[in-house]
Amino acid sequence: MKKLVLFSVVLVIAMISTTKITAQEFVDLDKSPMDAATYPVSYRISEKVVKIIYSRPQLKKRSLEKLAPSGRVWRTGANEAAEITFYKDVVFGGKPVKAGTYSFFTIPGASEWTIILNKDINVWGSYMYDEEEDVVRVKAKVAKSDKNIEVFSIAFDGKNDEFTMFLGWGNAIVSLPIKG
Repeated sequence: MKKLVLFSVVLVIAMISTTKITAQEFVDLDKSPMDAATYPVSYRISEKVVKIIYSRPQLKKRSLEKLAPSGRVWRTGANEAAEITFYKDVVFGGKPVKAGTYSFFTIPGASEWTIILNKDINVWGSYMYDEEEDVVRVKAKVAKSDKNIEVFSIAFDGKNDEFTMFLGWGNAIVSLPIKG
């Protein structure tokens, strides 16, 4: 019995001396926080057609052209390249796309943007973008917003299986039709 008590005491002392109690380190809020947009938009509908995860940069008195240069591939947000998941096959800007997850890049322009779905996922920025991995490229119309959109935003609107994806930033609103 003495050996069992002695063994227990030694075991407890060993555990206490090797255990380091520290507070969990949490990172501060990102300057371009991650967000998600879905369709259908209602959070009460569990069967989604699409979900896009992206980071939301702010203009902060900078121009859209400086942050998303015209004619150059852009990650469509900040930090990691945006990723879009289709839960069923869709017609994306007039072109068929199979259900799956894709990186979402854009090439901004004055009157239209090129929207790109790419097979490479889990990529940071657009630095390693490879056009050979593109699944589809489509053109999307640009309209002018009456008010300045300070924080880059993505939203969906529509009815049933026909809806539109909107990208808004600065005074630009990009729209792309999708059929699910």
